Amino acid sequence: MYNIGIIGAGSWGTALALLLNRNECQVTIWSALEKEITMLQEKREHNALPGVELPPEITLTLDAGEAIENKDLLVLAVASPFVRSTAKQISALIAKEQVIVNVSKGIEEATLMTMSAIIEAEIPQAAVAVLSGPSHAEEVGRGIPTTIVVGAREAKTAEYLQNIFMNEVFRVYVSKDVQGIELGAALKNVVALAAGIADGLGYGDNTKAALITRGIAEIARLGVAMGSNAETFYGLTGIGDLIVTCASMHSRNRRAGMLIGQGKSMDEAMAEVQMVVEGVYSAKAGKILADRYGVSMPIIEQVNEVLFAGKSADVAVKELMMRERKAED
Repeated sequence: MYNIGIIGAGSWGTALALLLNRNECQVTIWSALEKEITMLQEKREHNALPGVELPPEITLTLDAGEAIENKDLLVLAVASPFVRSTAKQISALIAKEQVIVNVSKGIEEATLMTMSAIIEAEIPQAAVAVLSGPSHAEEVGRGIPTTIVVGAREAKTAEYLQNIFMNEVFRVYVSKDVQGIELGAALKNVVALAAGIADGLGYGDNTKAALITRGIAEIARLGVAMGSNAETFYGLTGIGDLIVTCASMHSRNRRAGMLIGQGKSMDEAMAEVQMVVEGVYSAKAGKILADRYGVSMPIIEQVNEVLFAGKSADVAVKELMMRERKAED
């Protein structure tokens, strides 16, 4: 039996705790937010996963040491804006070569670092990996068949995690392209904002399909320019995750985009969604990286204009449609 600590008590951390509990692991969930742990203790279910009961053998704690020390694996499941602060907070508790798998998606705006790079900088003694793919917490928590990818620089680390997470409803592939996985995971949220904006404007399936296919082309161009493998972006952590995030009713990025398309401001949309809209935090970083590497990313550019420069959503769509004529690439 593996002994696992979940760092973060949001819906995704809770869903993975349920998955690992079904895999006969001993699971402890910790959060720095007392209200999250209290809610789980009192209700034995997460508000975002109604009807999915937490088994009594899952431990809930406000003591970080209890969740971290002597654990075979740590799952870092906090929203991307809080990864660095959380990593700093727990660093002294992490043992040498203790495995941490990051499951949040984003790029830090100030440094342009991916989440795993942040964790490696703040917790250099850890063995860091990532888990990503089309995997909404609402479905994983209920045991709906899902397929994801574990990325790690060392094959033995990826295979170790594959063995722990995989079961009959959660298929796990492995990859060494950690950067590619994380770029796809972060930037698909920005494209999902665009897809939601199109939905909010009342556009249809043609528009959604165009945004998905051209969106993955943009992300892949940047990823390859940065040294990632092109194949990564046409797999589960690229096009797979992009499809589910652009189309699903569970997607907070799509929901926020819909509200913006309907005329609400970015701040109003984020307040109404009541969850961290990670695409908002990755949008500027995506634009900066595109400029730095000389890569054309018109969808990312227009999303930035809508979010941060006050451009109306319908004007942004028209500008995307009326760019210079070119061949598909």
